[in-house]
Amino acid sequence: MTGQNLKNDSLDDIYKKISSVMPEIEWKVHAPLIEKINILKKEKNAVILAHNYQTPEIYHGIADISADSLALAVEASKTSANIIVLCGVHFMAETAKLMNPQKKVLLPDMQAGCSLASSITGEDVRMLKEKYPGVPVVSYVNTSAEVKAETDVCCTSANAVKVVESLGVDKVIFLPDHYLANYVQKNTKVKIISWQGTCIVHEKFTAKEVDDIRKQNPEIKIIAHPECPPDVISASDFAGSTSGMVKYVKENQPKKVLLVTECTMSDNVQVENPNVQFIKPCNLCPYMKKITLGKIFDCLRNETNEIKISHNIATMARKSVQRMVEIGR
Repeated sequence: MTGQNLKNDSLDDIYKKISSVMPEIEWKVHAPLIEKINILKKEKNAVILAHNYQTPEIYHGIADISADSLALAVEASKTSANIIVLCGVHFMAETAKLMNPQKKVLLPDMQAGCSLASSITGEDVRMLKEKYPGVPVVSYVNTSAEVKAETDVCCTSANAVKVVESLGVDKVIFLPDHYLANYVQKNTKVKIISWQGTCIVHEKFTAKEVDDIRKQNPEIKIIAHPECPPDVISASDFAGSTSGMVKYVKENQPKKVLLVTECTMSDNVQVENPNVQFIKPCNLCPYMKKITLGKIFDCLRNETNEIKISHNIATMARKSVQRMVEIGR
């Protein structure tokens, strides 16, 4: 789901779009800030990029581009704006900066981190490369610039298998998500050497939870993210990236659906698919929820929380991200 261009939408139009997932009393709190932000970004020639896990007032209210991590990386490289405000987590803002070294990239809350990104360091990767000399490194985009700098090519959950197979080798080091590595291994003959990182949102889901929901809703379609444990994926009807989930719902229009991923994404997808009923086991990402309209307005007004990456790390890390973008989905 990309290209959500809201520059010309009135507040009434925006609320009409999201009214099914937001009470009017809540909207009245958000509307004044949405209006201020949309005016301010025009004045400053800024673009706002929002990840699928952002709340509806951000995702549908102020974002110029709302998408998964791969699409955000691609769109970040195309923008002509002077300022990029990344409504997501720290590694995403770093990725936007790598793709736009001459632009100012802002993150509304510098504490918006990621359990996967914090699970591995550049030193860890160097240690693995010493242990497995000559084996190429594929790093999930959910990693720091320091890790990307030690990486041959990045990937997202949308293109992980394609990236691994594009290398034409029989063995790769795949970092840092253990469950995504397991998913990739089941879909390729390339031997995967993995790391023991996990996503604090997706690792909480259990097969029993999925089975219980299916028993209560026999007609439901259950779609899992590849960062989920293997038994959760096995208990689901489909496994795919955030963009893959959006596409599945849009094309199949199931009567009921469970997205086994960050809860807020269900609200955003529901806005675009009003005939689909979403069952929501609410696992929220505490890092994504650090981004609020108030913080977005403050950082854009004051141009604070700018992302800085050292020249040497940025030069090396940019290559791995560019290779990922060239491979595409």
